[in-house]
Amino acid sequence: MNEHVSAKRPRGRVPAWLRILIPTVLILVWFALFGAGGAAFGGLSDVQQNDQASFLPASAEATEVNELQDGFRDSENVPAIVIVASDDGSDLTDAQLADLDDLREDVLDLDGVVADETSPVIPSEDGEAAQFVASIAPGEGEEGSGATVEALRGLLEETPVEGTTAAVTGPAGFTADLSAAFSGIDGLLLAVALLAVLVILVIVYRSPLLPLIVLFTSVTALTASVFTVVQLAKADLLLLSGQTQGILFILVIGAATDYALLYIARYREALSQHETKWDATWAALKGSWEPIAASAGTVIVGLLILLASELNSNKILGPVAAIGIVFALFAALTLLPALLLWAGRVAFWPRRIIRVEESAADGDRGRHAAPGEGDDAAPRGLWAGVGRLVSGRPRTVWILSTLLLGVMALGLVRLDADGVPSSEFVLGESQARDGQELVSEHFPGGSGTPAVIIGPEDELQEIADLALGTPGVASVAVLSADSPAGSAPVTEDGVEAFGPPGTPAPEPTVVDGDVLLQATLEDPADSAEAEATVVDLRERLDEVGEGVLVGGPTAVALDTNEAAIADQRLIIPLVLLAILVILMLLLRAVVAPLILIASVVLSFAAALGVSALVFEFVFGFPGADPSVPLFGFVFLVALGVDYNIFLMTRVREEASRHGTREGILRGLRLTGGVITSAGLVLAATFAALGVLPILFLAQISFIVAFGVLLDTFLVRTLLVPAVSYDIGRAIWWPSRLSREERRHGVHAAPADSAGPAPRSEGPGAADPGGAASDRVAVETR
Repeated sequence: MNEHVSAKRPRGRVPAWLRILIPTVLILVWFALFGAGGAAFGGLSDVQQNDQASFLPASAEATEVNELQDGFRDSENVPAIVIVASDDGSDLTDAQLADLDDLREDVLDLDGVVADETSPVIPSEDGEAAQFVASIAPGEGEEGSGATVEALRGLLEETPVEGTTAAVTGPAGFTADLSAAFSGIDGLLLAVALLAVLVILVIVYRSPLLPLIVLFTSVTALTASVFTVVQLAKADLLLLSGQTQGILFILVIGAATDYALLYIARYREALSQHETKWDATWAALKGSWEPIAASAGTVIVGLLILLASELNSNKILGPVAAIGIVFALFAALTLLPALLLWAGRVAFWPRRIIRVEESAADGDRGRHAAPGEGDDAAPRGLWAGVGRLVSGRPRTVWILSTLLLGVMALGLVRLDADGVPSSEFVLGESQARDGQELVSEHFPGGSGTPAVIIGPEDELQEIADLALGTPGVASVAVLSADSPAGSAPVTEDGVEAFGPPGTPAPEPTVVDGDVLLQATLEDPADSAEAEATVVDLRERLDEVGEGVLVGGPTAVALDTNEAAIADQRLIIPLVLLAILVILMLLLRAVVAPLILIASVVLSFAAALGVSALVFEFVFGFPGADPSVPLFGFVFLVALGVDYNIFLMTRVREEASRHGTREGILRGLRLTGGVITSAGLVLAATFAALGVLPILFLAQISFIVAFGVLLDTFLVRTLLVPAVSYDIGRAIWWPSRLSREERRHGVHAAPADSAGPAPRSEGPGAADPGGAASDRVAVETR
C-alpha cells in the first residue's frame, strides 16, 4: 500500500463492536498488570541480594571455600568491626577503655547482634586505638543486618567515648552503606527518570495528553516487569540485586518510551492518510512493528547472552532485564495503540492532524504537508538540510565522522578497569570507608576480614608455616570450638593456648578431615596489595596439594575480577554475532548490517574512550570494575543499533519506491525527529542512574548516556547515511534490491546512470501524495 495516498480499508471488514472490544480488553489487562506490579514494588527489597560472594561462579575457588565454611560454622553471621581511635594521637586512657567496654556491653543487647560470637575489646599495639568485632545476624528487608548496623552506629553517637572517633566498618558496615545507597532506587531514581522523560516529551509533542499516555505505557511496562521479577525471585528462579534493579528501572522506562515514540510517529503519519482511527492504527502497526520488534530483539538477545557469563552478577542481569524489554515491547505494540485508538487526534491537541485530502481540498495541493499534517517527507527543514550535507559530500562526511570517533577512542589508553576496592563502591560519605582507614592506621589492614584457608588436618602446620612466610600475612589462627575466642593462634611452634602458662592448646575444629585457618593480612582486605598477597598465598599453598583452598573477602574480589575479564572475551563476540544475524534477517542484506555493526562498535570505543578520560580527570574515580566495559558494550551496541534499525528499515522501505540514494535522504528526513527524541529520552533515563551514589551505576550511566548521544547525533545522523549514500544500492547485497529496484512494477534505471542523485528543488517537488509520487525513481551511482 502506498503510505502517501489515503487508503481506506473496507469498513465492513471488522465489526464496530469488535473495534471497541479489542482495545478495551487490552487496556483492562494492562490495568490489572499495573495494579499487581504496583503492589509488588514493596517486595523488591525483600528479594534483593547485594552480597558479592553470592554472585561468584560455581567454579571459583572462593565459592568452594564459602560452601565448605558452612560445615565449620552454624550461622551465616556477618562481622562488623567497631573501631575507636584517639582524636589527638595519644594513647587511650584506662577510663576510655572502660567506657569502650561498657559500650560493647550495650552493643550486645542490640537486636541482631550475636553476643557469644562477639570478640572482646582488643587494643592496638600503638595504644592509640581499640576495636572489637560484633557478629551481626543476617536478615531480610528492614530487619536485615543493615538495620542492625544502623542501630549500632546510632548507639555510638548516643554514647560516645570522650576524646575519640568511632566508626563501624568491616563487611557488615560496607553492606549497610551499600544498602543505604541503593535505598533511593524505588523513589528518587524513578522520579528523576520519569521527570526527565516527561520534560522531553512535552517539548517534543507540545501536548498535555500525549506525554502522559507515553509515560503511562512505560510505567505500566515497568510495573508488569517488577511483578514478574519479584514472583520469580520469590520462587528462587532468579536473583535480584540493587544494581540489577536500578538497571531494570532505567532500561524499561527508556526502551518503552523509545518504542512508543516510533509508533506515535507512524500513527500521526497514518492519521493524516486514513479516514478512521482504526485504519490509522493498523497502518501504524504495520509500519512500526517490525523495526520495534527487531530493536527489542537485539536488546533481548544481547541480554540473554549474558547467561553464558561465568560471573553470576552478569548472568542474573540477563533474564531480569530481558523480561523488562519484553514487557516494554508488548506495551508499545498493544497498550499504546489501544490508548491512542481511543484518543485519536485528540491525543495531539492542541496540534491539529490534517488529512492529506482535506489539505488538498483547502487549496493546498501545491504544498508538501509537514509531519503530522499528512506528509512528513518535506524537503525543507533541519533534516532536509542534513540530507543535503550528506548527499553533497558523502565521502568527506563519513571519513571525518570516522576520524572524530577514532580520536575519541584514543582515550581507551587511560581506561583502568581492573577492579576497585569495595570501600570505593559507594560515592560520597561512607562510615565504613572511614572506619577502614582507622583500622589500617592502627591494626593490620585485614583485621576482621581475614583470608580463609581450608586444608587437610594433617597438613595444618605446613599450611600455617607457608602462610606465615608469605609477605603481606600478619598472623594465622585456626578455628577451634574449644577456644574461648573461637579460634587459636598458630605460630612456628604450633597451635597456641589462651590463658595462663600451662593451659593446654585447644584442639582445632575438624570437618571431614579438614581444618579452617584464618590469615590476617597486613593490607586492607579490598586493596590491590591484599589481592596480590592472596595470589602469592595460593601459589605457595599449591605445594601442599590441590586440597588446600584460599577464600575470604579478598579472594572473592579477586575471583570476581578474573571472571569478569573472562566474560568480556566470551560475551562481546557472541553479542556482535547475534546482532549481526538479526540485522541480516531484518534488512535482507549483508553489507548494510556489517556497516551498522562496525559503526556501533566504533561508537562504543569512542564513548568508552571519552568516559575513561572523564572518569580520571573530571570525576577522579579510583578506577572501574571489569564489568563496566562489558555492561556498557551490551547496552550501547544493543541499544545503539536500535536507532540504525529505525533509520535503515525506513530507508529500505523508501528505497524500494524511490531508489537507494533518494531512499536514504527520505528515510533520514522521515525518522530524524523521532530518532533524535528517542535518543534524548534514553540518554536522559540512563543519566538518571547517576543520582544513586554507586560507582558502578554512575559509570554505566555516563558511558551509556554519552554513547547514546553519539549514536543519535553523529553515527545515525551523519556516519551511517553518508557511507550508505557513498556505497549506493550495493549496501543491499545480495538481496534483489542491490541489483534492481522496482516502483509500481516498473524497473528502475540502471545504477550507473550518470549524474548526481535527484534532489527536490522545491516544497512540492517530492509530491508524495500526488501523481508525481508514481514516477519511476532513478537511482544513480
